[in-house]
Amino acid sequence: MANQDAPIAVIEDNAPISKLFCTILNKAGFKTVEFSDANSSIDGLKKTEVSTVLLDILLPDKNGTELIEDLRGISSLKDIPIVAVTGFAQPSDQQKFMKIGFDGFIPKPINTTTFVQEIKDIRSNKFD
Repeated sequence: MANQDAPIAVIEDNAPISKLFCTILNKAGFKTVEFSDANSSIDGLKKTEVSTVLLDILLPDKNGTELIEDLRGISSLKDIPIVAVTGFAQPSDQQKFMKIGFDGFIPKPINTTTFVQEIKDIRSNKFD
């Protein structure tokens, strides 16, 4: 089982959005680690224990729907929540993301007042 106190990984290529996510999470008491592309996230997550991954779908080097397969192949990430955080916000998009292995879905633009609770709810569903 994952260490729920380990940092939350934010994989987001837009620096201001990544900073916003991390700031909100840090203020709520979570530690964070940031990655701006698929390749650095794969390398970094092989060496860094995390409790949850927030994954943008459109990354510069690989689509998040492809990256999730790589992440699930890392033994330490096999059972942790991976959440799609994306501008693809149609109900059919959410169904597609859940079907390919995401544990949760948060549409962009995020609601800054509910963002932390949404992540807690997804983590709770995965860890319980």
